[in-house]
Amino acid sequence: MAVVQHLTLNNGVTVPQLGFGVFKVARDQTQAVVEDALEAGYRHIDTAAAYNNEAGVGAAIAASGIPRDELFITTKLRNGEQGTVTQAFEASRLELGLEVVDLYLIHWPVPAHGLFVDAWRAMEGIYAAGDVRAIGVSNFMQEHLDTLLAETTIVPAVNQIELHPTYQQAPLAARCRTEGIAVEAYSPLGRGTDLDVEAVTNLAQKHSATPAQMVLAWHLGNGNIVIPKTTHLDRMRENLAAAGMSISRDEIDMFTALDSNARIGSDPATAAFSQM
Repeated sequence: MAVVQHLTLNNGVTVPQLGFGVFKVARDQTQAVVEDALEAGYRHIDTAAAYNNEAGVGAAIAASGIPRDELFITTKLRNGEQGTVTQAFEASRLELGLEVVDLYLIHWPVPAHGLFVDAWRAMEGIYAAGDVRAIGVSNFMQEHLDTLLAETTIVPAVNQIELHPTYQQAPLAARCRTEGIAVEAYSPLGRGTDLDVEAVTNLAQKHSATPAQMVLAWHLGNGNIVIPKTTHLDRMRENLAAAGMSISRDEIDMFTALDSNARIGSDPATAAFSQM
């Protein structure tokens, strides 16, 4: 089994760099899927209140018998609950069955609502109380980070953003790193579309690896936290094996050249869905 490296966040908390995401995993399948992921060797699980599967994640954790301090669990605040952060966090903690959550994120900035600064201040209170080990954001663009950094006290530990070879958000990622904010990639494989890029398939053939493994190795080589998702145990194992791969500087540069600004998900500047 490949050894997954840990990254140290800006408050000293460490996080497994390669994790497992449960976006769009059905509620009634989540426990079994996460149990498979834990059996495969994943120790970092990423969920969200909006995914409606926190309870399944919690049930898998309880059934696994893995010591709590060996696991890193992330969840996220729903957009429609930015005005009721404390209650939302308690609901997530109850669903997960955890006394302490490892990382809690604002899921989207929803700038049209003008609440993310207040939401962050409430999360600072949860962090100060010791109920979460680190707090961060997701889908925050540079202007949202500028506002947050200017008006609040704690620098986010993480910014989880859409990031894959054909959509790299390089200026945003660089800004995060300058501020000491770890970059976490969701949709790291471009929801599968980036796996058919000729340069990726050629490199995979050269390394006797899968295209997914090469893309994940690129993420890890760039210092990203990355959370691929699959419901198939064999793919889980294949993806995890990327942690044991090495990738050269020239190969990293080859991936960098693939950026085409091809966003797949919603635009954080305008996204305003409630997730309720």
